[in-house]
Amino acid sequence: MANLFDLEIVTPKRVEFSGQVASVTCPGVEGRFQVLRGHAPFLSSLDMGLMKVTGEDGNDVLYAISGGIAQVFHNQMRILADTAERAESIDIERARSARERAEQRLKTKEESTDMERARLALMRAINRLQVAERV
Repeated sequence: MANLFDLEIVTPKRVEFSGQVASVTCPGVEGRFQVLRGHAPFLSSLDMGLMKVTGEDGNDVLYAISGGIAQVFHNQMRILADTAERAESIDIERARSARERAEQRLKTKEESTDMERARLALMRAINRLQVAERV
């Protein structure tokens, strides 16, 4: 297929994906955007949300990401993600437990609780559950 470009998804732990794809749709901080072959060079901050990668076979792979940076240059896209987890790899019970823990921390209102950290943990857990449910 001639309309492919190179994609690399990298997290602090590992390279999550490296190969050719037909398109990538990302949650940018300014809104969702899609990249196809021939896209103009750019750099964008990524928000937490669903990222859809359409492979050379036309099938979609969904990822739950929690922010990062996307760079597009000469039919190459590199995503440096804080986290990127394939939808089918998400442990739903673990995500539900994380959501419940975060909700409990937010309800306690204790001074020692880092409310921003608890809020972000809740958002990550909800994002993971929403992405997993789309498979």
